[in-house]
Amino acid sequence: MGPLPKRKHSSARRDKRRAHDALTLRHLVRCDNCNEYKPAHEVCPHCGTYKGRQVVQIEEE
Repeated sequence: MGPLPKRKHSSARRDKRRAHDALTLRHLVRCDNCNEYKPAHEVCPHCGTYKGRQVVQIEEE
């Protein structure tokens, strides 16, 4: 048999360990073309441009 804990870890001890596990928000920047917010280093989901070039054709709804 492997080693087993003698006592139950308290919820405070457990929660202190999990203090750094929260998800962080994505870094958003303004698109150079349409001025909407988009994720950095990705194609703009609003206008379809990347680094000043039209990469994806966005369908108008």
